[in-house]
Amino acid sequence: MRATRPGLRVGIDTGGTFTDFVVARHGAGLETFKIRSNPSNPASVILEGLARIGGRPEVVHGSTVATNALLERKGARTALVTTAGFEDVIEIGRQNRERLYVLDPPERRVLCERELRFGVSERVTFEGEVLSAPAPEELKRLAIQLKKAGVEAVAICLLHSYANAEHERAVAAACTGLGYVCASNEISPEMREYERTSTTYLNAYVGPLMDRYLGQLSAVRQLWVMQSSGGLLRASEARAQAVRTLLSGPAGGVVGAIEVARLSGFTRVLGFDMGGTSTDVSLSEGSPRQTTEACVDGFPVRVPGLDIQTVGAGGGSIARVDAGGLLRVGPESAGAQPGPACYGTGELPTVTDANVVLGRIGSTGLLGGSMAIYPDRSAAAVDGIARALGFSRMKAAEGIVRVANANMERAIRSVSVERGYDPREFALVAFGGSGGLHACEVAESLGIETVVVPEHAGVLSALGMLLADRVRDYSAGVPGVRELEPRYRALERQARADMRGAQLMRLADARYVGQSFELTIPEGGDFHAAHEREYGYADRSRAVEVVTIRVHAVAAVEKLRVKAGTRVVTRRQQRGPAAVADYGSTAWIPAGWSWVVDEFGSLIITRV
Repeated sequence: MRATRPGLRVGIDTGGTFTDFVVARHGAGLETFKIRSNPSNPASVILEGLARIGGRPEVVHGSTVATNALLERKGARTALVTTAGFEDVIEIGRQNRERLYVLDPPERRVLCERELRFGVSERVTFEGEVLSAPAPEELKRLAIQLKKAGVEAVAICLLHSYANAEHERAVAAACTGLGYVCASNEISPEMREYERTSTTYLNAYVGPLMDRYLGQLSAVRQLWVMQSSGGLLRASEARAQAVRTLLSGPAGGVVGAIEVARLSGFTRVLGFDMGGTSTDVSLSEGSPRQTTEACVDGFPVRVPGLDIQTVGAGGGSIARVDAGGLLRVGPESAGAQPGPACYGTGELPTVTDANVVLGRIGSTGLLGGSMAIYPDRSAAAVDGIARALGFSRMKAAEGIVRVANANMERAIRSVSVERGYDPREFALVAFGGSGGLHACEVAESLGIETVVVPEHAGVLSALGMLLADRVRDYSAGVPGVRELEPRYRALERQARADMRGAQLMRLADARYVGQSFELTIPEGGDFHAAHEREYGYADRSRAVEVVTIRVHAVAAVEKLRVKAGTRVVTRRQQRGPAAVADYGSTAWIPAGWSWVVDEFGSLIITRV
């Protein structure tokens, strides 16, 4: 592949094990390289890579800072300000049971301690009518309480503020100088109190870390940040809307997978991104599926994002035998430090070690031979599993791979079968450092006939970031509102002010009257048809109502254009078993599959 865009642009994807760099220079082909990630100081790795590249590049970056802060519970000390009497909404949630038949379910995970929740005496109706306003004296007392609590961030979410944000603005003004302050009318101005509260709180919880992190990269001339919706934000926007970056890296992979698959003639694709710590899967029919019902580690995130399912199965996922004698793989990961045993620093058995034992990863090393691996260490680690199970070393390694595959198969079913799609009608696009090692076996279990492994599969998420446009999403809760045109126009005015020249698309969250869930459709679209596709039935005699309106704004960014590949084109089919190694990734082609290399450098693998 080569770039035709003038200038110097760099796509960077920070992963749990490696940080990936894709460099597009004027008049030259793509350059790619990886550096071991540093979880304690991820910015240092990015600065190291940019120093290697030289010049003053435009940078497009996918970050895991917000995600890791949430997963590891290392966010800021954050207070939540709500309407008095609603302080416990964030803990009560929807009272849904994740495991219906578990009689003694674990306690709901709550990020915000009870002593950091504060109520304000005010009330607004769902139509925006003010019933009572907060007294200035109460707001002054609130500011004093927050200061004494030593909070770093404040999340404000008042009842029905999507209909009238006057009181939230007053509270925010009273909190000036108390650190990172955000209000729900700026983050998620939509109905559903729990989801809006969760989203606003998460933004405040990870916001200070994202703000400091991007501040460390302030020397970068022009920095764009990938957001969960598959579009780009300016760094300043990402600092204020940190919650929009929770699925930043995986979104780049979805964009990249769609483009490389399109070049190879496939429009219906399942993305299969297997990295060091997790696997991200997605489905698209020419364009990525969007959702406003994302959930990250059990917490709702009510902002637009790509429909991506993540499972804790990656190359670094640790294998173990549980108390019942069953083999488990993940979600715990060896990460970048210490890494799999074969990296020379870790000791625990991982999926990567199992692939080394099975001979699917050669002993010549990784990253084009620049990173040595130690097969003896992998063998010793897997032997521990073999002894616990009474298996041979090879059988234990095969078991680790099969369990990891089963975890990933379930994730693919969740974005296909559970959405009304037959996975057999799609090509599986495998990327990430480990995707090609497992794709054929996963595809075979699902009945998928074609696997595509792109050139530069190991850095495809970073490559996808160079293919993305600038995107902003605007929304407004409108339950009970009959005249929507003025509301749409207000959102469009805001979009045009923020993004001159952007193309705007109107969307609506609609439902049958009386339903408790919605579907997002284009303004004026056929809700009944969408409902039938999603749920298998429709009732055209029932009334439909709109509860949220949306404006999707896209400003095209002059970006990378993918052309011919540099892999040697293989015109005749070769059959497996075979291992095809590139810098940063390896594809394993088992017996019963054949493969060719197309003109764009992608491996097209098909069942015999």
